[in-house]
Amino acid sequence: MNLNRTFFLPLLLAAAVSAPLLAQTSAQPRRLTLSAAFDLAQRQNLDLAAARAQRAVAEAGVRAASERPNPTAFFGAARDTPHESLFFDQPIELGSKRGRRIDLAKQEVSATTIDITALERQVRHEVRDGYFGLAHARGATAQQANVLKLAQRLHDIAEARFQAGDIAQLEVTQAELEVSRAQADLQIAQQEEKVALSDLNALLNEPATMDWDVGDVLAASLPELTLDDLLLRAGASNAEIARINQEQKVQQSQTALLKAERIPNLGLEFGVDFNSPGEGGFKEGARGQVSMELPLFSRNQGEIAQSLAGERALQGELAAIRRSSEAKVQSAYFDFVARRTEAQVYHDSLLPASQKLEQLAEDSYRAGKANILTVLSAQQDVHQVERQYLDSLLAVQSAFATLEEVVGVPLD
Repeated sequence: MNLNRTFFLPLLLAAAVSAPLLAQTSAQPRRLTLSAAFDLAQRQNLDLAAARAQRAVAEAGVRAASERPNPTAFFGAARDTPHESLFFDQPIELGSKRGRRIDLAKQEVSATTIDITALERQVRHEVRDGYFGLAHARGATAQQANVLKLAQRLHDIAEARFQAGDIAQLEVTQAELEVSRAQADLQIAQQEEKVALSDLNALLNEPATMDWDVGDVLAASLPELTLDDLLLRAGASNAEIARINQEQKVQQSQTALLKAERIPNLGLEFGVDFNSPGEGGFKEGARGQVSMELPLFSRNQGEIAQSLAGERALQGELAAIRRSSEAKVQSAYFDFVARRTEAQVYHDSLLPASQKLEQLAEDSYRAGKANILTVLSAQQDVHQVERQYLDSLLAVQSAFATLEEVVGVPLD
């Protein structure tokens, strides 16, 4: 028994020590690039999976449209002669009805594909927003951590000056208050970071506990774009324009099918009569006949008129959407340019100036040439500018995502 304890005790201790290390290793965030996030969403996003399942439904419609009509079997027994009869009725479709049905079903498959493509672009927009939203939340957390460091440093300066008898206890208390406020703001930023991470994991259909390392990507450079090129791309790829164009094709196929259905089907009947006794009677005798509906009153006039009116309405809607698409592209482009300019101004001018002012105020307070209110005001200014700069970087990425979705093609 003592030997077992001697043998197993080191193993248990090793396991107890290694378990936290393994947990810490497994908790390390995985590196995630923007392109990898797009790929994950393409494979795993649940909205996309549900939309793609609808394509199978539309494709099954093509198979259903290609089916041919079944024959009908008739058997009769009567007291008159012939006493029994067996015959079949086989409808024969004329006027390319089957081909028109198949063409209409294929156009509906294409319409479903366009809807899926539009949803893919929307999901791409959401993933980009979620990805950079997480980067923004991480940046905000880091910024609040820096705010806490500045507050603690100011508290240390105030404490040293108080011990030297240069200032009153009030200024130390004010510094302590700023430290407490910074700690609270840091905790809030950490919680907001968890929310952003959860939102991104929901888009990627990853576990809520999955942690990602997105790096410092908010300030990543974006491609230079021209309005003329964007308008040209949008004319060929805009989701709304593509949808209306496909709806026109569906409507045209519907009109062609309605016109084909005006040609009546041919009914071929063939069979055998049995048991006709008497003079000139027979035991079995063939029979056959041909039938056809006479299109005297109903020839799909109303349906065709309705379908043609639908085509004209779609043409008018297409013109309106083309103009609206141009306006949306222009608006999204100018908003993107404005956001990028704003972020550049913060980076080049406002942020360095506020940081320099804060440092000067802190040095003056350390030297006893300024009071603590001057330093606190300078710190609040620099914190506000840093947060506004961070928000402006997120606004640039959000404006780019909107522009990309409006144009209808990836822009980076």
